[in-house]
Order: sequence, then C-alpha cells, then structure tokens
Amino acid sequence: MGGDPRRRDGDERGWLRGAPPPRWVRVLPPVLLVVVCATELASRRPVDIGFLLGVVPSLAVLSYGPLVTAVYGGIVVVLLVVPAFQLNHPGNTDLLTIVFIAALSVVLALVRSRRDADLVTVRTVAEAAQLAVLPPLPESVGPVRCVGLYRAAQRETLVGGDFFDVRDGPYGVRAVMGDVQGHGLQAVGTVASLLGAFRESVLDQRDLTSAAGRLDRRLIIDSAQTEHPELFATALLLEFSATADTVRLTSCGHPHPYLLRGGEAVELSVAPGAPLGLGFFKVSPPQVRTVLLEPGDRLFLGSDGVTESRDATGAFYPLAERLALFAQESPSELTTRLWDDLLQFCGAVRDDVTMLVLTPRTEHVTG
Repeated sequence: MGGDPRRRDGDERGWLRGAPPPRWVRVLPPVLLVVVCATELASRRPVDIGFLLGVVPSLAVLSYGPLVTAVYGGIVVVLLVVPAFQLNHPGNTDLLTIVFIAALSVVLALVRSRRDADLVTVRTVAEAAQLAVLPPLPESVGPVRCVGLYRAAQRETLVGGDFFDVRDGPYGVRAVMGDVQGHGLQAVGTVASLLGAFRESVLDQRDLTSAAGRLDRRLIIDSAQTEHPELFATALLLEFSATADTVRLTSCGHPHPYLLRGGEAVELSVAPGAPLGLGFFKVSPPQVRTVLLEPGDRLFLGSDGVTESRDATGAFYPLAERLALFAQESPSELTTRLWDDLLQFCGAVRDDVTMLVLTPRTEHVTG
C-alpha cells in the first residue's frame, strides 16, 4: 500500500498542545457540580466544600464555548444562594468574587473559541498547501509498488526539507528522494520547485544524469533570486526498466539506497556527484550504476535523518542491521517498525526522517 507518507500514529500534539481535550476534561465541570451538591445534601452537617464550585467556570473554559461557560457560571451562582444546598452560605464579597470569576471565564472562553477557529482555518490551509506539494504516494506506479513514511523535524508541519516522489514516464518509472537545506515551512518552496523540475524531467529527459542536471539548474536559478544564494540540496534518483528487472541509480550527495534480498540488506554504493545547486554539476557529474533485480527484491531509500541519527553515546543508528532484522516484514510494516525502532534508539529525532520502500513486481511482469 502507498498511503500517506506523512501519516501520524494518533494525534501527537496532545490536548495541551492544541488538540481537542479528552473526554474526562469535558465531564469535569458537571461531575464536580454533582459531587459537591450530592455530598452537601447527603451530609447531616455542613461539609463546607461549596468553595470548590468556584473552579467550575474555569474548568468549563478548557472544553466549552462562552455560552456553555456562562450557563455553568449561572448554575454555580444559583447553587450558592439557594439555602437548601447549605453551600457555605457565602457572604456578599464571596459571591461577588464567584460572579467575577464566572464573567472572566466567559470572556476567556470567547477568546479561546475565536482563537481555535482561526487556528483551524490556518492549519487547514497549511495542510492543503503541503499536500499539494507532497501528495500521498499511490500504491503502485507502473510495475513498482510504493510505500513511504515522512516525519518532519519541525512539530506540527507535514512537510520539511525532505522530499520524494515516484512517477511513470516514457523512459520508465523514476523515483527521487532529496534533502533541501533547512527545515520546516521555509524549505517548502524549494521542495516544491525541485519536485516540479523532477516531474518535468520524467517526461522529457532520456537519462538520469540529464534528469539530475535539470534539478541542479532549477536550484541554481532559484538560488540566484534569493537573499542567501548558498542554497543547496542532495538527491538520489532511480530509474526502473519497463520489465522492472533492472534499476539504474545516481546520487548527488545523498545517502545510498539498500537492496533487501533474502533477509539481507546490501548497500548499493555509487560514486556520488556534488550536491545540487552548488554549481559543480558539470565539473563533477554523478555516476550511474545499474543493478539487476530478482523477484522479491525491495529497495529502501532513507534520508540522513535515518542514517545520521545517534543515541546518547554518539553511536550512529545501525540501519543495515535493523533493515536485515525487519526485512521479512511487509513494506508498510517495515517503515513503521523502523520508525519506532529509530525513536527508541535515539530518544528524539532532530532531523526530517524520510523512508521509501520500492518493490519491483518482476514476477508479475515476466509472468
């Protein structure tokens, strides 16, 4: 399955970071009202816990809008002045304090509801823009099945400095994985530009070297129009034959891919060219390597967020060892297990993490 490469396992924000509050937070105000009133009515002697009702409007702010918060505030005031409930018999000063807290809670609820509405609008627009830049991978492109996973280093963003894509064209199925200088939303514009150049090269560039040259030229032109012209990117390009029994690959400073075959992970090294955008493409063009594929082979592409992650002792993540350990898993399970294992190894990942598993269906084509 292709799926969304940016999928998240649940809402990682948490309710303290802007996610909707959990159910137990929403039921706190009514539960507190019922518990206090029931305790006072059931007790033969005054328990004097009516002061707890003063926090009900404040708790309502966390989950409800201004109207419901005002209702809770009104209920609290009524309960405090009804003699039958024996809720502390508040004096005028205490009652005015409760009224002030209730009114202030209504104002805060109004401000919070408007802010939440603005945040929802902004996040919806941002997600739409980011999905337009990096749409979900299809389950298969031609004879190649695709599974991707993307985790941006900057929290609450779907796209960072990494990018990948798989496209079919007149010269075969091509895939790209790259890493743009920088992280977060400031890198989205460069990512969009490079992806556009790659998609054009799939249609009109006959070989991988020319395709990589198209990306290099695009980045140089974009850099000339920016305030900081030192912009650069790394990239790895692959091209599958029509029968998916061979793959050609070239690297512009990007980590090498791995071939998963028979429970083993073999690094497919290739002499890398200079990173894109530095002006050295013609001086040091990338080399192209051709690899024969067998039925059942899979290719794993990872960003430096995977290969250069370290634990507390400074040791690098043993990618080849872990790939061999999870090699028998399905592609989607492989990326998920590898991501969980990477988090456990490093504790916290500080760079964009991108994984792409490509499975050529050689047995389907030749059959």
